Amino acid sequence: MKRLVSMMVLALFVMVGHIQAQEERELTREEKKAMQEHLDSLLYVEAEQAINQKAFTLEADKVVFKYGQTAYVSSNTNFVAVSGDEAVVQIAFNIPASGFNGLGGITVEGSVSGYEIRKDKKGNLYVSMNVMGTGISARVDINVLKGSNQASVTVTPNFNSNRLTLNGVVLPTERSNVFKGRSL
Repeated sequence: MKRLVSMMVLALFVMVGHIQAQEERELTREEKKAMQEHLDSLLYVEAEQAINQKAFTLEADKVVFKYGQTAYVSSNTNFVAVSGDEAVVQIAFNIPASGFNGLGGITVEGSVSGYEIRKDKKGNLYVSMNVMGTGISARVDINVLKGSNQASVTVTPNFNSNRLTLNGVVLPTERSNVFKGRSL
C-alpha cells in the first residue's frame, strides 16, 4: 500500500517537473487531456485500493434528495467514512441552526455488514453494505466511475423511503480532511 502510494506521488512529482521544464512552450490541449487522464487513473487506483482495504472516505460536495432537489455543500462536513467494520454517515447543511450534530445536520455511526465489492465490464466499481447503529439502519451503495475517484453514494434507510444521494470523491482515510460532528 505504502509502496503504491509513494510510487503514485513520485509519478505526480515527475509530471509536475516535466511541466515546469516545458514552461517556455504552452502545452497543447491533447497533452493537457492526456495528463489529466493519467492523474485520474492514478486517483482511481488509489480509491480502489482504499475500498478494498475498507479504509476510505467519500467526501461529498453535492446532496441529491429523494425527488431530485439538489444542494451544494461543504465536502469536509458531508461524508461517508468506512474504517474496518465501522461506518460514519454525516450530512451538514450551511444553515444557522446547529442541528443534531452541532453543524446543522446529523451524524450517525454504525457497524458495517454485508460488505460487497464488484466491478462491471467497463471497470466501474460498485460497493454495497448495510450500516446498523443507534441512529442508522440503512443500505449504502457506492458507485465509483472508471478512471477517476468521482463517486456517488446512495443511502437508503430501512424504515422509510427518504433516500439520499451524495456526490463527491473517494479518498483513503489518511488523505481525507473531514470534520466529524457529535453523533447520535
